[in-house]
Amino acid sequence: MAVLIGDEIKKAIRDGIIKIEPFDDSQIGPGSVDLTLGNDFRIFRTNLKTYRIENDSNFEDVSKLVGVADGETIAINPGEMILGITREKITLANNIAARLEGRSRFARFGLAVHVTAGFMQPGISNKEVLEIVNLGHTPLSLSPGTKICQLVFEECKGEAQYSGRFVGQERP
Repeated sequence: MAVLIGDEIKKAIRDGIIKIEPFDDSQIGPGSVDLTLGNDFRIFRTNLKTYRIENDSNFEDVSKLVGVADGETIAINPGEMILGITREKITLANNIAARLEGRSRFARFGLAVHVTAGFMQPGISNKEVLEIVNLGHTPLSLSPGTKICQLVFEECKGEAQYSGRFVGQERP
């Protein structure tokens, strides 16, 4: 697989191989596209009994959906994890995959944007859930609209179409 860089990303967007909605050219970097933090979050409930993790476990059982208006913030304490979602809907052709990565400017505060699920399958078409963790020692405040993460695109050998559990997700 080959990583797409600046001009190749622009060409793939122009040709409809990669679709990002909403999108602005200022989001394109030398080897990635910045994505912004949306308004919906899932906060994990505390003081629950042990929750058994199995193939059909549902994270909604242990969390609650919270909306944050533009201009407002949501706090995340040291050691805490919340789920967020990108404002952008990402649609990839069947021969393009992507990796969600944090941005170094926020990593320096101890902010991680995904725990383990940073790979986007070829043929996806949805908003991306962010598994946001504060690994630092200071409470952090997040604002919708912040360029919180970036996508690195890879051209695949062959084609595939994602049809898993989270097809078309719109909320975390």
